[in-house]
Amino acid sequence: MAYYLGIDGGGSKTYALLCDEHGNVLGKGRSGNGNHQMGARQAAASIHEAAFAALAEAGLQLGEVKHAYLGLAGADRKTDYDILHPMIRSIGFTSYTISGDPMIGLRAGTKRSYGVALICGTGTNAAGRSREGRHYQCGGFDYMYGDFGGGGALNIEVFRTVLRAWDGREAPTLLTEPLLQLLGYTHVGEMFDDFLDHGKSVPLDAARLLFPAAAEGDAAALAILHRQGVELGKAAAAVIHRLGMENDTFDVVLAGSLLTRGDRGWITGPIEHAVHSAAPNASVVTLTTEPVVGAVWSALEEDGIPVNNDIYEKMRVFQEFEAIPITTRQE
Repeated sequence: MAYYLGIDGGGSKTYALLCDEHGNVLGKGRSGNGNHQMGARQAAASIHEAAFAALAEAGLQLGEVKHAYLGLAGADRKTDYDILHPMIRSIGFTSYTISGDPMIGLRAGTKRSYGVALICGTGTNAAGRSREGRHYQCGGFDYMYGDFGGGGALNIEVFRTVLRAWDGREAPTLLTEPLLQLLGYTHVGEMFDDFLDHGKSVPLDAARLLFPAAAEGDAAALAILHRQGVELGKAAAAVIHRLGMENDTFDVVLAGSLLTRGDRGWITGPIEHAVHSAAPNASVVTLTTEPVVGAVWSALEEDGIPVNNDIYEKMRVFQEFEAIPITTRQE
C-alpha cells in the first residue's frame, strides 16, 4: 500500500491529510501559521506538528510516505522557494512538491488536474495550471504591485467611502451606520478624528458590510464589489492568455470568503464575463471542498496515480476539515 500526504499551510492554520492510494483518509493533523513570510521558524514548526500528527494517527513514519504535496501561502517567487526547500527538507521530507496555496484550491475544486484558481479572502490571487502542466501566477503581492481588493483592501474602501460621503465628495451611503456600529462611534466626525489622531487601522470585518448594503441597492457598495469582480476577471484572463488556454475546456475555481460567502453575483458576474470572453469553453465554479484535499490529490498525481472517479466522489464531499472521517488502516 502506498501513502500520500497533503498539507495546506496558511497564515492562520496548517492542515495535514494522510491518505492511501485509494483515497482513504488514515490520519489528519492541524497546527498554526504555515506561511514562512509571517515567520519561517513558526511555519516550519506548524508544518512539522500537523504532518506528524497525521502520521501518528495513521501509525506511520514519514519515510513511509510515497509523496507529499505542500500548498503553502507565501510560496510565490524563487526567493520563497530558496527558503522553503531547505526548511521542508529539514523536517524530513524527501519526496515532495511545494506550490502556492492557490494550486491546491484549484485542484480541490475541479475534476481536472488543470484550470485556473481565483482567491479573494484577506487578499487576492490568481494562478493556473495548463493541460501540459505549466504554471502561472498573476498577483498576490498587494495593491502596490498591481492587485486590488480582498478583505485587507475592501475594508479601506468602505472606510474611505463613508468619509467621502460625510465630507461631501460622494453621495450618502448605506455603509455609514453599519460602519459606525462596527467601530463603536456615534458620528463620522468622531470616528475620523479618533482614527487620524491615534493611527488606528480598519478591521477586516468592515469589508463584509458591502454585501448587505449592496443587497439594498447602495450605489457605492455595488460599485466597489463590481470593481472587485472586474479586477479578478482581468487576473483570470491574464492567466488564461499566458498559459494559452483560450480554446480549452476547464474550470475557474473561486475560493476565499469574499467569493464563497455573501456574494450574490456582484463580484462573480464580472468574473464570468471576463472568463467567457477569454475562454468560451471555461466554467466558473465555487470551491466547496476543503483545499487540503486538493493537496492530497496533487500528491497522488505527482506520483503518477490518477484521481479516478471513485477517489473524486469519495473525497469531494469533505467540506470541513474537522468533519473528515478517518478510515482504520489495514495492515
